[in-house]
Amino acid sequence: MDKSGHSQHISQQYNAELEDVKKSMLEMGGQVEKLVADAITSIIDGDSGIAEQVRENDKPVNRMESDIDEECARILARRQPAASDLRLVLAITRASTDLERIGDEAGKIATQTIDLAEAGRSPGGYTEIQHMGTSVRGMLHDALDAFARMDEKLALKVAEQDKEVDRYYGSAMRVVLTLMMEDPRSISRVLNIMWALRSLERVGDHARNIAEHVIYLVKGKDVRHVGLKEMAKQVKK
Repeated sequence: MDKSGHSQHISQQYNAELEDVKKSMLEMGGQVEKLVADAITSIIDGDSGIAEQVRENDKPVNRMESDIDEECARILARRQPAASDLRLVLAITRASTDLERIGDEAGKIATQTIDLAEAGRSPGGYTEIQHMGTSVRGMLHDALDAFARMDEKLALKVAEQDKEVDRYYGSAMRVVLTLMMEDPRSISRVLNIMWALRSLERVGDHARNIAEHVIYLVKGKDVRHVGLKEMAKQVKK
């Protein structure tokens, strides 16, 4: 398989179909990146208007996932792809599912923004959201870049970054729990921050999933249920 993502065929139409569905998935990725960025901005700035836009803009992302699934199903039925082409179609389908779920998490963050706009700002936790938001946005961008370039080494880097995000998530949760204990009146508002942090942690998980799909696509090895050491071994082979 070449770095364009699939074998080259005599049928130019087949090549075009594969490239088009990959392009559609990456375009979906760009839309989801914006949803995440806007959701983070909305909760940090307390902007319920942006939050409403995030929830509304998640609907086209859902339609994009359905369209990609339908096109992948048509390719499987008509072309019966083998080897690297089959991996490409499967990886695109799986990645689009993860992107749709990232969009859902952005929508959940937007919901927390709206709830906070009604209840009043939380006494803290925004620094933690900003930090985690920066990290997971970088992971998502790199995961999509790795998919576009079929870069398994960059994909491995994304998986490694997920461990760092998980560690920071634990630290951030301790900070917000302390806020709740210090001021019981703020519990409901701090819970909104906690749910937003949880959604960001899930964005990181899905970005890692996309990175794992890249390694599967390039190396032909399913690394979804292995540790980082084994993943690194597969990348280096």
